Amino acid sequence: MAEDQRRLVGPVVRGFDPDVVDALLTAIEHDNPGKELLVEDHGGYVRIHAPLRLRVTRASLEQATGRAFPLSGLEPAMASFAGRMRYEGDDELIWYLTRED
Repeated sequence: MAEDQRRLVGPVVRGFDPDVVDALLTAIEHDNPGKELLVEDHGGYVRIHAPLRLRVTRASLEQATGRAFPLSGLEPAMASFAGRMRYEGDDELIWYLTRED
C-alpha cells in the first residue's frame, strides 16, 4: 500500500470469533468498493484498515452474517480502532481521519 501508514483508519477486531471477523471483512469490502484494504491477521487480533475513510453498514453486516446484527454488537469484538469513529444511528459506522474527511 503506497499510503503512509499513519493515514490508515479502521477497526482492530479481536480474533476470538473468526466468524465475526470474516463477516466484518466481507461487509467492509461490500461497503467500500474499489477501496484498497490492509488486512493484518495477528492471531489474537485482526486489523482491517484503509486510507482516510472506511465504513460499514448494518445491512451489509447482516447480509454477511445471515442474521440481525446491530452495529453496537461489534463493540465487544473490537479491541481498538485507528482514526476516529462515528455511528450514524444504527445504520452505518464510519472510521475517518479528520473531521474534514
